Amino acid sequence: MTRTAAVPDAARIGRTALRVADLGATTAFYRDVVGLTVQSKGEATATLGAGGTPLLVLEGDEEAPLRSRDGTGLFHNAFRLPSRGALGGALDRIRDRWTLDGASDHLVSEALYLADPEGNGVEVYWDKPREEWPRADDGTVRMDTLPLDPEAVAAGSDGAPEAPPGTTVGHVHLEVSSIDATRAFYVDTLGFDVQFESGSVLFLAAGDYHHHIGANTWNGRSQPADGRGLAWFEIVLPDEAALSSLRRGLADADVAVTELDDGVEVADPDGIRVRLRAE
Repeated sequence: MTRTAAVPDAARIGRTALRVADLGATTAFYRDVVGLTVQSKGEATATLGAGGTPLLVLEGDEEAPLRSRDGTGLFHNAFRLPSRGALGGALDRIRDRWTLDGASDHLVSEALYLADPEGNGVEVYWDKPREEWPRADDGTVRMDTLPLDPEAVAAGSDGAPEAPPGTTVGHVHLEVSSIDATRAFYVDTLGFDVQFESGSVLFLAAGDYHHHIGANTWNGRSQPADGRGLAWFEIVLPDEAALSSLRRGLADADVAVTELDDGVEVADPDGIRVRLRAE
């Protein structure tokens, strides 16, 4: 299929938003454990970030139902730290205030895994230098999942109480109902490149990154995204020209578009809301 649009190489993940029942407890987790700074907080919403950059929006809704057992949506939000020392600082906070679920060396990155108070997956990681990333014969980035020694990470901790400036949402990993349908939307319609695909998992990137969007069908999810969990995530484009080009591509593909004050919103095949805006 010919692509109808092309996400520029400089595109990145911006904010992600979670619909949560307990706004207070969830805000405290992302502040005290992940290390984000509360930038604004009202009765129904909170925005957290790092270095003045907003990264996470929490939408409080005490009446929101639990995500259904078969519902698609978030596998994890992945917060990328700028150094291994910052990852050590994150590990300190997790050990002091929460529970670490896992730690992995992915060849291109080192990652810590945990879940927030409402069961949303969280990855905290740092990228190794790009010149160290292994590559396949076709030039795509090669990844793996190997054990990571938490003690080695802890030994290099910067001891900081919060995530430093330069922290971003490196990628969003989704639970989807169909790898084929996900590929058709994000690759053929939006224009992401496939970095890795193997049956039940798909990694997509803009430019030469290892992945900005991950998708898997490991848990057999089959129903549209609903209830608590991921409300939307944001793809940030480098300029208005790139946003206009993507708008035209979406129109050519007959994708329904909702206009927002600072961009547009579309829904992927599982009803996951994707926002697009210019830098």
